[in-house]
Amino acid sequence: MYKNILVPVDLARLDQMAKTLNTAIDMAKHYGARLCYVTVTNSTPGAAAHNPKELADKLQAFAEEQGKSHGIQTYAKVLESVDTAVELDDKLLGAIKDTSTDLVVMASHPPGIGDALHLLRSNAAEIVKHSKISVFVVR
Repeated sequence: MYKNILVPVDLARLDQMAKTLNTAIDMAKHYGARLCYVTVTNSTPGAAAHNPKELADKLQAFAEEQGKSHGIQTYAKVLESVDTAVELDDKLLGAIKDTSTDLVVMASHPPGIGDALHLLRSNAAEIVKHSKISVFVVR
């Protein structure tokens, strides 16, 4: 049913993504699908890496380790952005097309007061609204 699964990852917050990562791995195993770990970054230093090249190396190592330890096909994709807060959704939608993804598994925060007041926006909701493929949102 699914051949290519895309999982947006923040290497600085892997401890908060365990449920999402495990869900993606289980689905990849079940369907024999390839799993693409993707992250969007800008050129400034961040919590996970000092620059996009270092981040790409770390994400590739993470993908390889996950593939070996779980017996699945994995690869990594780092997308550069001028402003990740503004371009994140568009970059992810572009990655979905570029990688021939047929399922996205992504994390979302539980709704709270920030959502009710429209102070926070949900990246997962944007991907669901604008993508033509299935999106599995994990909380």
